[in-house]
Amino acid sequence: MSDYKKIEAVRHSLSHLMTMAISEMYPGVGLGVGPFVEDGFYQDYDLEQTINPELLPKIEKRIKELIKQDLKFEQHDVSLDEAYAFYKNDPYKTEMINDLKSNGSTTVSFYKSGDFDNLCAGPHVASTKEINPDAFKLTRISGAYWRGDEKNKMLQRIYGVAFESKEELEQYLEALEQAKQRDHRKLGRELELYFIDDEMVGKGLIMWTPNGTIVRDKIEALAKQKEDDYGYKRVSTPHIAKEQLYLKSGHLPYYQDDMYPAMKMDDGTYYLKAMNCPHHHRIFQSKLRSYRDLPLRIAEYGTCYRNELSGTLAGLLRVRALTMNDAHIYCSKEQIKQEFIGVLRLTKEYFDIFGLNNYWFRLSKWSPDNKDKYIDEPDNWEYSQNILREALLEEGVEFQEADDEAAFYGPKVDIQFKSVIGREETMSTIQLDFAAKTRFGFDYDGSSGEKGTDVFVIHRAPLSVHERFLAFLIENYAGWFPFWLAPEQVRILTVNDTVSDYVAEVEKAIKGVVLMQPLKYNELRYSVDDRNESLGKKIREATQFKIPIQLIIGPKDAEAREVSVRTRSGEEKISLDGLSEYLNQYN
Repeated sequence: MSDYKKIEAVRHSLSHLMTMAISEMYPGVGLGVGPFVEDGFYQDYDLEQTINPELLPKIEKRIKELIKQDLKFEQHDVSLDEAYAFYKNDPYKTEMINDLKSNGSTTVSFYKSGDFDNLCAGPHVASTKEINPDAFKLTRISGAYWRGDEKNKMLQRIYGVAFESKEELEQYLEALEQAKQRDHRKLGRELELYFIDDEMVGKGLIMWTPNGTIVRDKIEALAKQKEDDYGYKRVSTPHIAKEQLYLKSGHLPYYQDDMYPAMKMDDGTYYLKAMNCPHHHRIFQSKLRSYRDLPLRIAEYGTCYRNELSGTLAGLLRVRALTMNDAHIYCSKEQIKQEFIGVLRLTKEYFDIFGLNNYWFRLSKWSPDNKDKYIDEPDNWEYSQNILREALLEEGVEFQEADDEAAFYGPKVDIQFKSVIGREETMSTIQLDFAAKTRFGFDYDGSSGEKGTDVFVIHRAPLSVHERFLAFLIENYAGWFPFWLAPEQVRILTVNDTVSDYVAEVEKAIKGVVLMQPLKYNELRYSVDDRNESLGKKIREATQFKIPIQLIIGPKDAEAREVSVRTRSGEEKISLDGLSEYLNQYN
């Protein structure tokens, strides 16, 4: 057994042992699913009593006692009738057996350890002696709907993590603690960036406070600046549209479950938009286009709405109203490669600005053997996949290829990130679309007067969904935004009320500073804390809000015509005459 398969078996076996312990404590407990997952395992339980987190150490202790007993994991097949009888009082296992029966099984797999027997397909270790009792830990308890369906009963889920060694476990727990400190939900609250009002506004609907709005606006301003450099034209589209638009685009009926319910109006049926692309397609068709108009690059920071289940919402990572750094490029077949290279370069420039480097690209291709999943245009599939591959190679970026992962209307390139807390996620996607031209009937006047219809569309949102990108940045920086992006860049802290005249001079020096990199005409954002509070309290509060520069001014500073500059790197004295030059170094 490979090391990878071995740790999977260990994790699954620990889930089994945890259920043994729970069954001893709560006889007759209902058993949901209990698989191994990345880094660990979990198990769902149906209990009238609430399992208190304080019980986790007691459950851990019992699991370690079971490990020391050198219990064997013995697989055996059981007839369907025996399985039904065994679980006559457990509706969850009974439902699993029904599923196996409907798939043609005549027997089901059980694993037995000591006196405990359980429906399970494995894998398990041969004996508990293969499990390191010092290399696992139960971490948390949460609610989970049976089979992920909110219409079903809510069960109690216990999570655990497990590794081969105690050192690996300790490293993981340390990383987990770091992740808690960087959690965007925690920092978003502490830094007063946003809040969610479940009761009066609704779940998954972000309320951006002044601090969060500054960050949001600066990122949008950067996007507008960069897109202007790359030849994009800005557009703005409404938040709703008629049913006919989404029937034309194909979002109805195929995407209907993810859209908000229809609104019946006096002139037809309307929907909140779930995507910007149908509106942009209609802008492309708003006048007769010439070959000289191609490529046409149109961009919008547009808000879309998704009818996400309330149980799946998670801070900024999954929301119901999402603002996308969205754009669509309409180009001819011959222009695909150069336009795709342009998007790759713009994406890399963004990531360089934000100091992000732990990423790679993934080319997701079609499968000719899965024709039901993809538009039936083999020549376009092969051509476009080869062109995207050539673009990636020419740019010299790290990329992988994935078969049978494309969208139904074209290949795509996903930008994959490994976050500072170890989570791999897709940041954004560059999507090639050769279905829209047929659905919408795109055409243009060719150079010889003929009608051109081979219009390809590149969908791109390099800065992802704004909410998701902000969550990533908050965690990446641990709340310490780069100077140009910080909601408040400088705070003046007074020692006492005798320095007000000198503070006015310091303010004048600050107001003369305008940052030009990476965002042009970015006026310095500062405040003055001249409250009748101790300097220590003022410093603690400024640090809590992660303000990059604190300027401390007391009577001696005023007399010497200097300021005490406090940053994360330490403290130093700067003359008033040199303050503007000091702040300009952040350009």
